[in-house]
Amino acid sequence: MDARDEDLMLAYANDDAAAFDTLYARHKGGVYRYILRHCGNAGLADELFQDIWMNAIRVRASYAPTAKFTTWLYTLARNRIVDHRRANGQMQLVSVDDDESTRGEVDALPAARSDEPHVRADNRELSMRLKASLRTLPPAQRDAFLLQHEGGLSLAEIASLTGVGAETVKSRLRYAIAKLRSELGELREAPK
Repeated sequence: MDARDEDLMLAYANDDAAAFDTLYARHKGGVYRYILRHCGNAGLADELFQDIWMNAIRVRASYAPTAKFTTWLYTLARNRIVDHRRANGQMQLVSVDDDESTRGEVDALPAARSDEPHVRADNRELSMRLKASLRTLPPAQRDAFLLQHEGGLSLAEIASLTGVGAETVKSRLRYAIAKLRSELGELREAPK
């Protein structure tokens, strides 16, 4: 049975480097995609990604599992994005996923895909359509959706992280999913 993230972080706080390696391997893809989809620039995403993990390393001795590790980690990520936006005069979280240089990097992150060319082409088209649809969501809805789907966070965890009530998070997710379904609805009816 795999060790819980919280136990791994506590082990890392006690100088177990292998525990950190496991945590990093589990969460690097989701955290990177979360950052990239907010900033839309691979170079900036790389910089923020490293800052987040360096911060996790720096504060490991004071880590206390008062919430799920993923909630703690995505709080670090979200705070770093917000800090970057503030420092650059941009207060809203935005997503600009149409940067051609990032497309391959996001697609290359851990995902079990068939090597069949037609499947990869279909997946690439689906990915582009999903990214385009995500860009149409208001920032608060997009953030809630990405925290749930990239970070695996619960409603309560998203509410705590974003500083709004659970009902507000539910509404944001409901509206985001409804809009995505509306824009991507014909894909569900396509023959397999």
